[in-house]
Amino acid sequence: MRMRPATVLTALLLAAPAAAEEARPAPQCTVGICQVRVTPQQLLARAESLVHARRFGEAQQLIDALAEAPETRFQSRFLDGYAASQQGNYAHAADVFKAMLASDPRQTRVRLELARAMLAMGQTGSADRQFRIAEADGELPPDVARAIRGFREVIRSRRAWRLDVDFGIAPDSNINNATGNDTVTVLFGDTSLPIQLDSRAQARSGTGQTGSVSAGLRLPVSDTIAALVDVDTNGTNYAGTAYDDYLVQFAAGPEFRVSRNASVSAEAVAAQRWFGGRVASRQAGVKGGAQLALGGLRRIGAQLDVRHTDALFDRQYSGWQGGLFVTGEQAVAKTFVASLGGFVRRDELRAAAYSNTELGVTAGFGGELPLGISFGASGSMSRAAFDAPIALFATDPRRDWRYSARMTLGNRKVRVFGFSPQASVSWARNDSSLAYYATDRVRLRLALARYF
Repeated sequence: MRMRPATVLTALLLAAPAAAEEARPAPQCTVGICQVRVTPQQLLARAESLVHARRFGEAQQLIDALAEAPETRFQSRFLDGYAASQQGNYAHAADVFKAMLASDPRQTRVRLELARAMLAMGQTGSADRQFRIAEADGELPPDVARAIRGFREVIRSRRAWRLDVDFGIAPDSNINNATGNDTVTVLFGDTSLPIQLDSRAQARSGTGQTGSVSAGLRLPVSDTIAALVDVDTNGTNYAGTAYDDYLVQFAAGPEFRVSRNASVSAEAVAAQRWFGGRVASRQAGVKGGAQLALGGLRRIGAQLDVRHTDALFDRQYSGWQGGLFVTGEQAVAKTFVASLGGFVRRDELRAAAYSNTELGVTAGFGGELPLGISFGASGSMSRAAFDAPIALFATDPRRDWRYSARMTLGNRKVRVFGFSPQASVSWARNDSSLAYYATDRVRLRLALARYF
């Protein structure tokens, strides 16, 4: 290791008085000139002992000296963050630990210290996320795993609010979610005739400005009951108003903690959607959820959502809609989680030709990569069967195969006014027995996101 003489001298002068009780390297003297040689590992051991003794000023100069040695750079950075945290400088500690995880997200000890620093700064949501990732490490000692579970329970019981915000642009191949066919076949008695579609009934591409805000309150009522309030909004604005699409949803209700690893909730739901500058639909109903943690590596959840839709754009689409969704999560590595689920949906609408039952499966995989990159990939496949035929198009009820896929990449290390870049691409396809309802859509979303 090569270090500046002044740095080495300062480090040795600081270490020598306090090391009287320790074994010190023997000086080597030649012609009355004595030198003391130490290894980076010896300086590191001394810095660690000074930090544990809370002699941070002396330790910091050793830590700075160690930063020049490649073989101890990781340890010196960790000591720098740990010492800052012990002195209450949590912001600096968090910056150090984030930089270390950006280089190697598998460092569980570093992640735990980052979580503690975030918790001390009041960033409970971010802290819980880091604890959750650390909890997936299958090599954790039992006492550490128990401590993490305890931290997460405290966070869940104290977390009062959350706020997620993003905005960006969204190039889209099919902003009106319409068919890509130029013609459709219609029935006039026993005669089939091809009809040329108006351009407004065909798929149109475009680029819009998009954004979303998701906020929630969780207010403790007792040791086992909390009141939940959630507001979710999202929208996309295109040139003109014909295809602008906005949605606002509100939900509120109680959550019951059944046990340390299980909880259930029930919320009233209200939603309204605008499309093309007009109110397209209103919804009111209830949704209930249940979650069960199976150790630190598995979790299963279920959600039941039932609501009545008032479709202002076409009353034939008004009626009841319900769905049951079940998902299981499994940590497959320290920073990766896989999920698998299934769902059943029922639309009981005013028109039997639009009423249908849908069965499907979902799968997902996501986690963190080096350099602060996070990623996620998910997909679904389902089959929808309709109750009655649409007489204009066919004598048999409509049948659809529906497919979707989505991939997201983000980088929390890069920040612009606290916002981090995020890119996602989504694909949706509907293979329908009726050509008019066959659609294909690809959407790219480039945004800046912040999670409070």
